Amino acid sequence: MAETATPSETVNRVRGARRSPAEHLADAFTSGSVPGTVTLTEIPYQAMVGIRVDRTSDAAARVASVTGGLPAACGEVTGAVSDKDSVNTLWLGPTEFLVVAPEEAHDSLGGTLVSDLLAALGNDAGQVVDLSANRTTFELSGSHARAVLEKTCALDLHPRVFKAGTAVSTELAHIPVMLWKTSDESYRIFPRASFADFLGRWLLDAMREYASPEVP
Repeated sequence: MAETATPSETVNRVRGARRSPAEHLADAFTSGSVPGTVTLTEIPYQAMVGIRVDRTSDAAARVASVTGGLPAACGEVTGAVSDKDSVNTLWLGPTEFLVVAPEEAHDSLGGTLVSDLLAALGNDAGQVVDLSANRTTFELSGSHARAVLEKTCALDLHPRVFKAGTAVSTELAHIPVMLWKTSDESYRIFPRASFADFLGRWLLDAMREYASPEVP
């Protein structure tokens, strides 16, 4: 009689079979990057949860106790900006937020982010939706990262205006993304999974004058 797989074994099997939206570009990202000048990587499988709640409500206060706070204005991000292991919440609108957390926060065996948020919302007006498969995360960093983005982004990315810790909705190469400046020379870009290949290749091409990559 065949042994039944444990929940942990099932999760590990599924994880071993999955592929991130830009995994096929990993070698191109490496060869097209010059550390310190401009580098491009994918941070796959992050937990992402969409929240809709009135920020002034009791439900929002309970939700904020789970996330570590809710941003109060456009561009604001709560949580440790430079810590990849922290839970961060990005402002999408007056009553709409995106929670971004490490993969472990989405693990049904250990993390409880989604269930905790649902419990915090309770029966009050609002919404908690798991969006983890909806987007991937690119990290663009280095002294020329801003110059690469400025080739296509309509935002004023000068550090006097776009400061570290700011995240906004914008477009890169006509692709809608969330753009989060995590440090003076580092940005995280959240494209939808279906646009990951196009945007990844576009960024590699935009990096070429600084890194001279050969895109397959």
